[in-house]
Amino acid sequence: MPNPLTTFLLKQTLGSLVLMAAITGVAHADTREVETAYGSVSIDGTPERVVTLYEGALDAAIATGIDPVGAVITRGGNDVAEYIQPKAKGIGIVGAPGETNIESVIALNPDLILASAQLSKEQYNLLSKIAPTIVPDFTAFTPRTWKQETRLFAQALGRADAGEEAVTRVEDKAAEVAKLVESTLDADQRETGLIRWMPQGPLVMSEGLFSASLLQAAGFNVNSANIVKDGRPHSHPLSQENLGLIDHPWIFLATLNEDGDEALKAARKSPAFQRLKANKEGQIIIVNGQLWTSASGPLAALKILDDIANAVNNFATTH
Repeated sequence: MPNPLTTFLLKQTLGSLVLMAAITGVAHADTREVETAYGSVSIDGTPERVVTLYEGALDAAIATGIDPVGAVITRGGNDVAEYIQPKAKGIGIVGAPGETNIESVIALNPDLILASAQLSKEQYNLLSKIAPTIVPDFTAFTPRTWKQETRLFAQALGRADAGEEAVTRVEDKAAEVAKLVESTLDADQRETGLIRWMPQGPLVMSEGLFSASLLQAAGFNVNSANIVKDGRPHSHPLSQENLGLIDHPWIFLATLNEDGDEALKAARKSPAFQRLKANKEGQIIIVNGQLWTSASGPLAALKILDDIANAVNNFATTH
């Protein structure tokens, strides 16, 4: 249940919106219906004050030419993800993934809210009283999920063409990197795992995760060792004894914060880590966890594809 302050602020906001509608007295001509997880949502005109409650929504909005007024912090951080900070300067923070501060959202007076597929019905009911709220309804952890979400958010923003262009840019870039991988690496050199190193141990990320699907689009064979349950983003932490499950020629290895960095430094000293093929060959590629294991969207995709291309080019110069 919302607290009394939340209820009061909601009433004040709704009262203001009703008054504004009465003053204008005219509906927008370009009203559109957007199908979401909680039914069809009507959106009038071009939203000007957009709040995003999901990293993929922030990315998609900026990629299609919109500057949101609010966003949530990235996992493991205290701001939006590093890769997108230059494009999101001065943005208001309204919570963390899964922990929205309703009062902060109200204070920004949004005319559209873009949320994640995990938004609960209870939260949706609150937020939709503030502004039209878009919640995706697509199967999670598939190579097409981020594209579907980008197109949905772009439609809600009145930027459908820009959304399609953003997806196409990524597909063209992936094809370009795939040619590089094919010309540089033999087929038996392309197996890899995507790992997030945590203080509790390494997590094997799902083959359907956003960045893993980009690795596959770029020509790598992503192997999660069949230990990630369906519908889950990653495995349980692996013990040092089970590191052999990720003994691939390449490993793309991410950490989210300083704790993960320190845990990785300690693990590198262990015999089990030193025996890994990728470690012996110098093909453990350290990547930004905020980008590789938390982000989503066309701008993040382009950055990840750049990381993949750089890794392959470095391989080419040393072999």
